[in-house]
Amino acid sequence: MTDNSPHIARRMADIEPFHVMDLLARARALEAQGKDIVHMEIGEPDFVTPEPICEAAKQAIDAGKTHYTPAVGLPALRETISAFYQSEYNVTVSPERILITPGASGALLLTMGVLVNPGDEVIMADPGYPCNRHFARLMEGKAVGVPVGVETEYQLNASLLEKHWSKATVAALLASPSNPTGTLVPHENLQTMSDFVQLRGGRLLVDEIYHGLVYDDGSDSKPSTALSISDELFVINSFSKYFCMTGWRLGWLVAPEAYVRELDKLAQNIFLAAPTIAQHAALVAFEPETRAILNERREAYRERRDFLLPALRELGFEIPVVPQGAFYIYADCSRFTDDSYVFANELLEQAGVAITPGRDFGANAPEQHVRFAYTTSLERLKEGVDRLAAFLPK
Repeated sequence: MTDNSPHIARRMADIEPFHVMDLLARARALEAQGKDIVHMEIGEPDFVTPEPICEAAKQAIDAGKTHYTPAVGLPALRETISAFYQSEYNVTVSPERILITPGASGALLLTMGVLVNPGDEVIMADPGYPCNRHFARLMEGKAVGVPVGVETEYQLNASLLEKHWSKATVAALLASPSNPTGTLVPHENLQTMSDFVQLRGGRLLVDEIYHGLVYDDGSDSKPSTALSISDELFVINSFSKYFCMTGWRLGWLVAPEAYVRELDKLAQNIFLAAPTIAQHAALVAFEPETRAILNERREAYRERRDFLLPALRELGFEIPVVPQGAFYIYADCSRFTDDSYVFANELLEQAGVAITPGRDFGANAPEQHVRFAYTTSLERLKEGVDRLAAFLPK
């Protein structure tokens, strides 16, 4: 008898979907039925891409700039990003160390591909962005999720790295600001972790995808890039969040010089190159006119955070750490439920408010947490809070 069941690789059993996408699909279905939904679930800017970027894309199309770029990216864009690090952070980064990728996901995939052998371990914070652990698994490696909480502001530190480092560990991954908590890694902690990882012969990977969206870091200056600490670590960034270019699928990776050839080779084989039109459009993303638009939007996010954080606390959510960046608030909802997934679905169905349950972000008390994304207007956030107040038990 013929077995017609599909042959699916064993690794797929360990790669979970974004659970919030099921919730989003239900929200869209409810909207199709005429119900009004306040969206605070998806980590995508509600602002459209700035006009200068769109205009540059149109000009590139009109000029016939539609062919492949080198696998490592458009030389002019690599040079522009290099200049950005110099002007923004006073850090010298050679353009040759910068690779343009299809989103930050492309950068993470390349990094895991050149670092992780079967059985190798990558340390990362839990809660954290779910794709990180799945990329490690895709390479037949193992993501070691380290439970982090209020005491470290939901971030790793050198003590935690030392506790969880093993003979199989090849790298540690940080995110600053982080998804889902919005917290930063203090500069001195970056330094000590970088020193520790280098001493152990590993590599430090730093996700700076939300770096342009920092509202305060406890000092009078903007946060510094991890590249100010060492040339021997990997930094991942993206045009999706601060630059509002989610659908353009563009990111970048800064790598140690010794890895560039291998990353180039892998990029050639996986995706050949990032989207050409998006790369030409991104050339103007760093121009003063564009940055002025983006910085106004950052202030709008700050205003939203400064409304939503105290409002949620007033309702009874426990939020012990102020998110310093990104556009998320990670809240303890255990006062209201012992199952955040059920809670999020009931909130959607009964109150028309969509939020993300903690199960998307790891195994560290996910049933006690939900994530609010303030990626919608202040007016809609106020509506969402009013609906929450009516929904929650008194």
